[in-house]
Amino acid sequence: MEGRYFATTKKGEVAEWKIELRNMDKDRRKDAVKKVIAAMTVGKDVSSLFPDVVNCMQTDDLEMKKLVYLYLINYAKSKPDLAIMAVNTFVKDSQDYNPLIRALAVRTMGCIRVDRITEYLCDPLQKCLKDRDPYVRKTAAICVVKLHDISPRLVEDHGFLDQLRDLLSDPNPMVVANAVAALSEIQEHSEVEVLKITKMMLSKLLAALGECTEWGQVFILDALAQYDTKDTREAEMIIERVVPRLQHVNGAVVMSAVKVILKNVERSGRSETTFPIYRKLAPSLVSLLSAEPEVQYVALRNINLIVQRYPTLLQHEVKVFFCKYNDPVYVKLEKLDILVKLVSMKNIDQVLLELKEYSTEVDLVFVRRSIGAIGRCAVCLEAATERCISVLVEIVQTRVNFLVQQAVIVIVDIFRRYPNRFEGVITILCENLQTLDDPEAKAALVWVLGEYADRISNASDLLETFLETFPEEEPQVQLQLLTSTVKLFLKNPSQKPQQMIQLVLSNATGENDNPDLRDRAYIYWRLLSSDPEGTKDVLFSKKPAIGNNLGQLDPELLQGLLANISTISSVYHELPDNFVSAENRSMRRHRTSSSGGVVSFGENGESGLDLPTESTKSAVGGYEGDKEASHKCTIDDLLGLGDAPAPVDQSQPHHEEQSGEQGTQPAGTEEMPSAESALPPVDSMPILLSVEKGKGLQIRGTIMMQEGTPVFHLHLLNTSQSNLSGFRIQFNKNAFGLSPASQHVKAPIVEPSSFAQTVVQLKMDSDAIVDTAAPSVLQVAVKNDVIGVSYFVARLNLESILSTTERLSPARFVECWQNLPSECEKSKSFPHAKIEDIEEVVAKLEESFLHCLARRKVENSDRLVLFLGGVVMPKSEPLLIELSYSQGRNGVQCCVKCERTKLGQMALEACCQMLEQYMVNEQ
Repeated sequence: MEGRYFATTKKGEVAEWKIELRNMDKDRRKDAVKKVIAAMTVGKDVSSLFPDVVNCMQTDDLEMKKLVYLYLINYAKSKPDLAIMAVNTFVKDSQDYNPLIRALAVRTMGCIRVDRITEYLCDPLQKCLKDRDPYVRKTAAICVVKLHDISPRLVEDHGFLDQLRDLLSDPNPMVVANAVAALSEIQEHSEVEVLKITKMMLSKLLAALGECTEWGQVFILDALAQYDTKDTREAEMIIERVVPRLQHVNGAVVMSAVKVILKNVERSGRSETTFPIYRKLAPSLVSLLSAEPEVQYVALRNINLIVQRYPTLLQHEVKVFFCKYNDPVYVKLEKLDILVKLVSMKNIDQVLLELKEYSTEVDLVFVRRSIGAIGRCAVCLEAATERCISVLVEIVQTRVNFLVQQAVIVIVDIFRRYPNRFEGVITILCENLQTLDDPEAKAALVWVLGEYADRISNASDLLETFLETFPEEEPQVQLQLLTSTVKLFLKNPSQKPQQMIQLVLSNATGENDNPDLRDRAYIYWRLLSSDPEGTKDVLFSKKPAIGNNLGQLDPELLQGLLANISTISSVYHELPDNFVSAENRSMRRHRTSSSGGVVSFGENGESGLDLPTESTKSAVGGYEGDKEASHKCTIDDLLGLGDAPAPVDQSQPHHEEQSGEQGTQPAGTEEMPSAESALPPVDSMPILLSVEKGKGLQIRGTIMMQEGTPVFHLHLLNTSQSNLSGFRIQFNKNAFGLSPASQHVKAPIVEPSSFAQTVVQLKMDSDAIVDTAAPSVLQVAVKNDVIGVSYFVARLNLESILSTTERLSPARFVECWQNLPSECEKSKSFPHAKIEDIEEVVAKLEESFLHCLARRKVENSDRLVLFLGGVVMPKSEPLLIELSYSQGRNGVQCCVKCERTKLGQMALEACCQMLEQYMVNEQ
């Protein structure tokens, strides 16, 4: 459309367009319609021109009809009564001599989702399904899907499913493809079998396969993948007809063809070594890796599944999966995974050479996975283990800290797979003892020292270096140190190992707060004191070796994924039921709500809330006042408000309510009450309700304490074509008894393309507190007079629940800390991070109303401990925090205690998120 139609608008232009739309000159009318469509495109409300635009439908000009139909699709839902005016024209156009107009009419009627128009669609649709022109028939086939989405009952009553099945025998391949697509789509939302392929239908689908468009081929191939062949001959016939699709330029066609071929190869009973079709699959799969990175990734995820089931299929194409320097990291990682699955004695040397080269890359994740791939090759190919060990030793000898640590981890896995072999490498590993700082690498080397303590002459000296820093080590290192020290003592019960075992047992059972470490230490202590020989049986018993099926999926899962090749399931490596079922439930919930059924929030903060049906709305009744309503109303009352007046805040003068309702001041510029003078910046408020979910309404908001009272700051943006007014709000039951002081939101009329900012006063009721799985989640419903009810989730932070006036005393802190059981304690450690400026951290916590009560230094250590506390409203629950750190050294720990464990977990996550802003990670 020409740019001049988007020129800056002038005052009174809608009235000018109305006059031009009524002009008898066809060119001027078309010009006016273009201006209207241009204004509609940029978001201007031109719905007032609906009758005049509909009158322009009476024309033979195809371009004019397309423009008018576009306007109708956009405004028919908001103007259903006026949309009925266009029905006669639709019916007339569906019988026009021009097939393009017939198809356009039936397509537009399908896109207008208005029940009263849908009833008139059935007769024209039945005629178009039998139209003499194939273009009209293929368009009508897709229209049946749209009608089924609106009213499945109409589709069944008028026999449209039988007519779609008849179109599968249509002589035009495009009609066949659209009929297959329509039946497949309906099948996904139907409990009965809609698309059943017979032997006669099979031959017609195969005949149409080579003549329809690429996406039509995808639909037909996906339908063929659901067909179960009767015998080997039929399976080989399908393979023969589908094989040419492997040469298609579209990757979706290729992958769908691969899916059909692999399924029927299974039916044929031929092995991958005797069936020549396997040799044709490899080039097609390889060709997909020359596309853009995103397509490569999808292809690689599918190939990953295929090579697990058919390992020899791509055994001669290993070099194709070598990583290029400009490959994105997600492509590189997927190629690494496939390389390990394709490795064999014929290609192990070139694969190891390539993997060694990858260890010099700059991407640490890729380097880590590359070194790990060398270990996986050793685990999978026993004959190549020595070569893999040699490569890993070369990496260790580079003395690059990160490489050495990852190589140590991998070598230990090889030791566990092949015990009592390659012991000559141990000396090289021990030489790099001082360079290790990664907990996993430390634990791996400590395991070696304990497992081979009788063959390492200075094992006690090496272990002793770790014991010096035992209290500061990570839990996994501490556990391994404990076990390895016990092994050393059992293999060499001399004086020094005896002293070491006493030291480690006292450290593990003394001041340590790790229950796993403490319990294991007590078990070893009891075993050593009662039955040393029995301890040997426990520690030196034969352990299961690491399997050689690393990275392999469960056979049953793999079979299900192979049946879903070329779908999102093959990319996720998850069966469709694991992620589609929730979406289907959401769709059913949406459909039920639109027809007056029971609606409920979904998972992750949206569960456990049932709203009333239409039949129960009248039972809810109106509201006599906020005081009464606040005790008996939940979020479901929003659907019961009906036409009842919103509760009026009696404390405000009546004229203020009137000004808010009538919108005498423009949205976005209105004068707010004094409580609203401190609105936060719009960009700082998260989007709670998107434009899509809000049907044109976007809501940003945040909850905070203001003058000791919780308030909800809201920013309402209207992107719809209608004025929005009459806003009301309600919360679901929550962990803090939060609810609006009044359901009525004091906001003016929000005009299209404008906004309004307001503040909702909240209150906390200790009697309304309920125990929820996620205390930080607040389920909210907002209703207005145009869009209806919208649901969203708001997140509560510490500033919104902690008292701004009440403060914990140090004495009460100590009393509460001692009285609360250990189950109420939650903690998190940051072993590789340090705090550079603790005063900034304290100041930030003070802003969240967490006050620093005391500081102390741990005896015989450089660690400092801060004690902070806050009071959670409305029941004045103490929230206790212990923050420990070392000045200038790594190691930060945050510990939270609260009577409600879920609330404590919420506070811990909030504190750790804040701490991460002030910590320096030196890993």
